[in-house]
Amino acid sequence: MDSQIDFARVRSYLLNLQQQITASFEQLDAPRFIHDPWQRAPSEHLRGDGVSCIIEPGGLLESGGVNFSHVSGDTLPSSATSARPQLAGCSFEALGISLVLHPHNPYCPTVHMNVRLLAAMPAGAHTAPVFWFGGGMDLTPYYGFAEDARHFHRICRDAVAPFGADLYPRFKQACDEYFFLKHRNEPRGIGGIFYDDFSELGFEQGFKLMQSVGDAFTKAYLPIIQARRHLPFGPNEKAFQAYRRGRYVEFNLVCDRGTLFGLQSGGRTESILMSLPPVAHWRYNWKPEPDSPEAQLYSDFLIARDWL
Repeated sequence: MDSQIDFARVRSYLLNLQQQITASFEQLDAPRFIHDPWQRAPSEHLRGDGVSCIIEPGGLLESGGVNFSHVSGDTLPSSATSARPQLAGCSFEALGISLVLHPHNPYCPTVHMNVRLLAAMPAGAHTAPVFWFGGGMDLTPYYGFAEDARHFHRICRDAVAPFGADLYPRFKQACDEYFFLKHRNEPRGIGGIFYDDFSELGFEQGFKLMQSVGDAFTKAYLPIIQARRHLPFGPNEKAFQAYRRGRYVEFNLVCDRGTLFGLQSGGRTESILMSLPPVAHWRYNWKPEPDSPEAQLYSDFLIARDWL
């Protein structure tokens, strides 16, 4: 298995992917993303830079971000060593793209995608870095459409199929298990694929997997929002969207390891928390009316199922 890590090549790919994704949305909508390059002030313990591409408000997209970051530090954050205690105290380098998009129309689902590479450098001149890839994408509808869920999962399956027939079932199950609000006993959405601590293919094939997942994002998501963006809606639909967005906030602040890693590693807070929606509501002990479209989200979509 190859162990040579080409950070420069990964960085170049990720910056190009960021540009391609933002351009694809700008072609659908008039407002442009705000490009906010940043660089950490010099520090002996942490270094890094990135570009946050933010849209708020944006017509089709009520808010969202497509963010690139590349950081390194003297000590790997504890959120990354819980499963690898032997790496505690190692220096590290991490880079990736993370995006969350919240459409204005409640019939368009929120989407999340992330691809990343992280490497830890154990002490010792002849000790090879320990690296792993992570990423995936998942869909969070407010009003479900079975054909959208099937399309999204089909693109996810096709993106990882060249790297092993077992990967989609593994990554789908991991996604269902990870994007789950245990304190609510419910999924965040209809899932997709999720993988972490992934190094079994070596660097070159792992990098190709990253590219395949990243390149599949617009194929998975754009057809869905193009089909739903003009559906009529009213205040009831917006209120339900805001209520369900509350679940999104709960997950990202209570459960998400990526949020914790970003904050623990001294990442840029504004970029990390751009995943939160602009408006979210909570209602005490609320349930949708039986047989309503809102109730159908719970009965038909927020359940573990094989969409293919």
